[in-house]
Amino acid sequence: MNHPALVLGVHPTSRGFGWALFESPARPLDWGIVEIRSDRNAETLKRVERLLHQYQPQVLALEQFDREPARRAGRIRKLGAQLVSLAQKNGIKPAILARSAIGTAITREPNATRYEIAQAIARDFDALRHRLPPKRKPWESERPNLSLFSAAACALTWFTEL
Repeated sequence: MNHPALVLGVHPTSRGFGWALFESPARPLDWGIVEIRSDRNAETLKRVERLLHQYQPQVLALEQFDREPARRAGRIRKLGAQLVSLAQKNGIKPAILARSAIGTAITREPNATRYEIAQAIARDFDALRHRLPPKRKPWESERPNLSLFSAAACALTWFTEL
């Protein structure tokens, strides 16, 4: 099936955000991790807006941030709503994807962990494989690289939900 849309997946975190741009489910075009140290929401919005202008995607794909069972910090929930508004202001369709839909699309398991999802994406995309962090210990924080895989998962899930 031919998918003529550019899809930008974005995954905000406490340290910044990961992003991945896909032309089709088999073709990642570009990706990155952005660390933001101060005024995180405002700076994230500026950086995402630059990506929107640079790549001109048709869709901005985000993991659900505003309803249960999403467990996101208040700042991230607010940022999610601001990203949706930013997309709409720029004529880009926002796509909010349930975590269970992402898990199902990527691993066929609705309750897959972020790391299991990242492993599945790394298996499928050689270009991203070297970015997969080692599995974290229970006492460790989530590694920033994981946000890249979460963003890619959002973009890939959008293609399966057409």
